[in-house]
Amino acid sequence: MSYCRMLFVPLLAFIVAPVYGKDIPAQEIRAGFQKMLDRPRLGLFPHVQPTQEPGEFDVEKGDFLSERDTDGTEERVPILLIKPKSATSKRPAVIVLHGTGGTKESQAGFMQELARKGIIGVAIDARYHGDRSAGTGGSKAYLEAITRAWRTKPGEPQPHPFYYDTVWDLWRTVDYLQSRPDVDPDRIGMVGFSMGGIETWLAASVDERVKVAIPAISVQSFKWSLENNQWQGRAKTVSLAHEAAAKDLGESEVNARVCRELWNKVIPGMLDQYDCPNMLKLFAGRPLLILNGETDPNCPIGGSEVAFASAREAFATIGKPEMLKIDVAKGVGHAVTKPQMEMALDWLVTWLKPAS
Repeated sequence: MSYCRMLFVPLLAFIVAPVYGKDIPAQEIRAGFQKMLDRPRLGLFPHVQPTQEPGEFDVEKGDFLSERDTDGTEERVPILLIKPKSATSKRPAVIVLHGTGGTKESQAGFMQELARKGIIGVAIDARYHGDRSAGTGGSKAYLEAITRAWRTKPGEPQPHPFYYDTVWDLWRTVDYLQSRPDVDPDRIGMVGFSMGGIETWLAASVDERVKVAIPAISVQSFKWSLENNQWQGRAKTVSLAHEAAAKDLGESEVNARVCRELWNKVIPGMLDQYDCPNMLKLFAGRPLLILNGETDPNCPIGGSEVAFASAREAFATIGKPEMLKIDVAKGVGHAVTKPQMEMALDWLVTWLKPAS
């Protein structure tokens, strides 16, 4: 059970309607998002131990404390680390995030590739996934949690399982990594896929402790999708919650109104100052690799291009265009290609510079 509270969108959201990332100063976006998600930052109390698994790498498993509910119930984050064998010096670390219905274990392959390059691979289970799914597996618990959040009555404490609560967990993951003696606190990266990619551009954009980021199959404008009738792919990723909202709103099927009402409640600000074009501006000055598919229905290319343009402008403004790379796989839908995975690994190695 998570620490439940109301998220109050700063007044700025109702004063300025951004034109795809060009109206709100970056520092105001960063401060507003951090304040909106802020909650008591407690001790981590980690329980992470090496496993006795034989093989090429050292592996650790366990969890740490993210937050505590008002009734004392703890929200602990399950974590998996895969490290170079018997590493003796401080190493860079990269947080690797799964998509909807995934688990931390599903990222082990990429984490092993990181370890071969001298980087500690780190994965967590997102809220209501993996070891946090109450035994349901897949995305069932996640979809049910979003539906419950939608149906929270006005004035009642409301959790935000749709991205935002996991964003807080990611900030706490960075806290944990910086506390470890084998991690270089100045060389932490983050890469996420699909849902994990959205959580990456949300969490890493405002947390400058994350020095390198790769959001994959996730960059697009939520605002643009509604304005251009291309919301369908995103709605299908959490269809149960959208269908419940449609029923509650008296709509015969999911439509743009349903998406707007649901998103404004469970991910407040996502159609305004915290939409992707605004958040990408915050990466200017830190290496950012964006991986997308040209025909991805979840990230319609028109909305992606709006976000790309915002990022390009921000990096150009500070004179660092080489720190931004955008790769759109031609004819590819909601998938990351093998060349893109290799590109991601190369990007992390280049900018985090692990010891040989």
